[in-house]
Amino acid sequence: MKNDKTDDHDRQRFRLDKWLWAARFYKTRALAGEEVERGRITVNGQLAKPSREVRVGDRLVLRHGDVTRTVDVLGLSGTRGPAPEAQALYAETPDSVAERLKAAEARRLGAEPAQSLDHGRPTKRDRRQLVDWQRWSASVDDE
Repeated sequence: MKNDKTDDHDRQRFRLDKWLWAARFYKTRALAGEEVERGRITVNGQLAKPSREVRVGDRLVLRHGDVTRTVDVLGLSGTRGPAPEAQALYAETPDSVAERLKAAEARRLGAEPAQSLDHGRPTKRDRRQLVDWQRWSASVDDE
């Protein structure tokens, strides 16, 4: 019988939703499970279920909105710890980092939606000037 920790580590498997939560990709395990069920996460190129077992060496592709991250699983944990420990569980591929930085730069340089508006919401005074009407009054109608 071996007590080698590497053998135990290789045999350890965790559910995908639990690993995503422990690696701090999602705030709750339920959110991680929903994202997996919606098909936004693939494991080794295949769609997965939340109960899929993650192993060291698996490649995960995660889509958060219009940002896609590709990560390799380096470690396993079923408990959510501090951010530095969570970041040690995976390594993002260089291509993924470059794409993510490129998308962030494009968002930063993109036009501000509020600047495309000529005017903001009209003030009470502006609304009065927009409408060509006389103030209604009971005395005006009686005449």
